[in-house]
Amino acid sequence: MQILTKMAPSNVINTAARLLFGPESVVPLFEEQKVGRPITEPGKKAPEKLNPEPTPVIEEQTADSPKPKKEDADTYRVKIVWRNVMLFAYLHLGAIYGFYLIFTSAKIQTSIFGFLLYQASAIGITAGAHRLWSHRAYKAKWPLKLILIILNSLAFQNSVFEWARDHRVHHKYSETDADPHNAKRGFFFSHVGWLLCRKHPDVIQKGRCIDLKDLDDEPLVQFQKRHYLKMVLLFCFILPTVVPVYCWGETWGNAWYVATLWRYAFILNVTWLVNSAAHLWGQRPYDKFINPAENISVAILALGEGWHNYHHVFPWDYKTAELGNYRANLTTAFIDFFAKIGWAYDLKTVPLSLVHKRANRTGTRKHSHEGEVWGWDDENMLKEDKDHAVIFQKDE
Repeated sequence: MQILTKMAPSNVINTAARLLFGPESVVPLFEEQKVGRPITEPGKKAPEKLNPEPTPVIEEQTADSPKPKKEDADTYRVKIVWRNVMLFAYLHLGAIYGFYLIFTSAKIQTSIFGFLLYQASAIGITAGAHRLWSHRAYKAKWPLKLILIILNSLAFQNSVFEWARDHRVHHKYSETDADPHNAKRGFFFSHVGWLLCRKHPDVIQKGRCIDLKDLDDEPLVQFQKRHYLKMVLLFCFILPTVVPVYCWGETWGNAWYVATLWRYAFILNVTWLVNSAAHLWGQRPYDKFINPAENISVAILALGEGWHNYHHVFPWDYKTAELGNYRANLTTAFIDFFAKIGWAYDLKTVPLSLVHKRANRTGTRKHSHEGEVWGWDDENMLKEDKDHAVIFQKDE
């Protein structure tokens, strides 16, 4: 505290940013200031201030931007997106207030409604953007795809196309600079910090190399991509606020802060825990050389997405886990239900013999991130793995 009190306010902010995003990767938010005046000898002029050299800044880049040069990655500095910082700050402050209202003035129907929306939006991510469209771990008929597109819009975590693209890059280049939420940059960055700053140039460059033809050819995915903002406004914000007011007489304030902001912030943080906690803490029985771990707490909250060591070894398994029950994997129960009525099919999984063989092999092998796979039909997927995979409810 004594050190901080001697620092200029701008220096304190810069120091805090370095602690959150890494000491060597942050562009100073403000010009560093010295406290006090320089000491000079009597009768001499104070030395003129030298012009500081400009700090390299990574500008906003899109899919249409020129390919990043090598020196861009070498001189990369974090550029914070202050609009996102302010929006997430408002969301979480509103969610805290909504949590307070749950116990003070909100009707029980509103709290139950918010919880059910959290479960529904989670399915839109886990069964939809993740297992179906990112990893192609199973196939779905048009009615199920429509349900998942709507639930994914309720979740508001980018369109399926963008979510799947970033997630495939994450699996191909896990825990490197090309990983959008590289866990080696710390818990805060992998949890939410990656959404508060511009992407590393390697993320953009490697993202251009990922095969997305299946998503380009998916009509519902492309429809959502074109109309995403309208769908988000309707399903994530308008309907969750309006339904409690008109169906059981809830106040507008309670509906907004509980069913909308609290619910939305909760599902966001649950999803982020898969990127942060499940990459830092837990057991690694299938591959001890990688960060992803088996984390039962995350599995329960994220409806089965916490069995992360297994998932990164076998990303094409529709269960994302070796476990054969639904107690901590409700997404698998959801997919199995629709498989029984014929809306989900070609459910891919891994036989126990192959699981045990892989677990034994990774005990001594040298690990490299090159050659990782994002899911079924990835070019680096071993023929042995594909030949031994078990496919349920196969479409003849």
